[in-house]
Amino acid sequence: MFSFFKRFKGSKEPDATPEDSQTAPESVAPASGAASGTAPVGTQRSAAPTSGAPVARPSGTAIPVAPQPVGATALQATPATGKPRPPIPVESDESTLETVEIVPPPLPEAAAKKSWLTRLKSGLSKTSSNLTGIFIGAKIDDDLYEELETALLMSDAGVDATEFLLESLREKVRAERLTDPQQVKAALRTLLIDLLKPLEKSLMLGRAQPLVMMIAGVNGAGKTTSIGKLAKHLQSFDQSVLLAAGDTFRAAAREQLAIWGERNNVTVVSQESGDPAAVIFDAVGAARARKIDVLMADTAGRLPTQLHLMEELRKVKRVIGKAMDSAPHEVLLVIDANTGQNALTQVKAFDDALGLTGLIVTKLDGTAKGGILAAIARQRPIPVYFIGVGEKVEDLQPFSAEEFSDALLDT
Repeated sequence: MFSFFKRFKGSKEPDATPEDSQTAPESVAPASGAASGTAPVGTQRSAAPTSGAPVARPSGTAIPVAPQPVGATALQATPATGKPRPPIPVESDESTLETVEIVPPPLPEAAAKKSWLTRLKSGLSKTSSNLTGIFIGAKIDDDLYEELETALLMSDAGVDATEFLLESLREKVRAERLTDPQQVKAALRTLLIDLLKPLEKSLMLGRAQPLVMMIAGVNGAGKTTSIGKLAKHLQSFDQSVLLAAGDTFRAAAREQLAIWGERNNVTVVSQESGDPAAVIFDAVGAARARKIDVLMADTAGRLPTQLHLMEELRKVKRVIGKAMDSAPHEVLLVIDANTGQNALTQVKAFDDALGLTGLIVTKLDGTAKGGILAAIARQRPIPVYFIGVGEKVEDLQPFSAEEFSDALLDT
């Protein structure tokens, strides 16, 4: 259920000056309580046994938080002692980082997995009932395939994925001489897992410090909420996080992200209005100075048909690259599963504009159909890092092709 995060040795990243940004952010809004301002360096965790038992983490060197870069007016919270943190060099020495593999404890993970599967099946119950009802007391004939075709199309699987699954299923039934409807259902499950397996990929961290993640998506897809949930998920694996409120156009977007920052004790770099590229550029500098593990940059939501706004996203990506070589390291798109084939259109448009590295699929509950993942797998197989089925923090979990197929077919 949980992804494995690894640290790798890296090299220093030179500072840069934004060529496209004009306005320097005005403030850095700290979260309430103790903010995460240190990052373990030089610690090492060996691979965990297959039983999933937790591995003890050797004590490392705690690195204090550096002073705020020029142009900001507030700093991250100081320690509980009230004493200011001593200054440190802005350049991060990534050569001291070694591989770290974090494995969650077995018992809590098992309980969480059972709860997660229950919520996932509940979210996909509408599509599941349409698909599984076809195999009850059915004969293996053309009528069965026609009903299955209708059910797959209604689940937003799309014409391409539907035709692919049905053709493969017919061949499998003939080759294996299946005669029982439940055997056909099991064969469909296998084909669906094989189709979705290329989308299953863990989010790998540690390639740089900070690892810069640019988050995009249309308004209403759950982008800002997903950032807050993902921050909490990363913190559970001992990752320090900084958020950049780059959505300066939508009303209350900055405030919404600040609320999530307070909940997770994470600092949010923001300003009331202005150039989102400047906000994110300053956040990259702050993250490097503080030796933050992950920086997540929220960007303004826009429709892929708004070409001038899509160009603004390209500008943000260019500015991030000037702030830190090789950044952004991840470009994620948040899509709403309820938007059907429109979600596939968004994936294609944002991928063409930004070069997506991963997806976060939200709202796979209630009226969600779920078949859109099959359409994505056939036409634009971009990894799906996380899927969400509700509003709670634990309702965002890593994507598993086998778990998703089981929930979709109620097996």
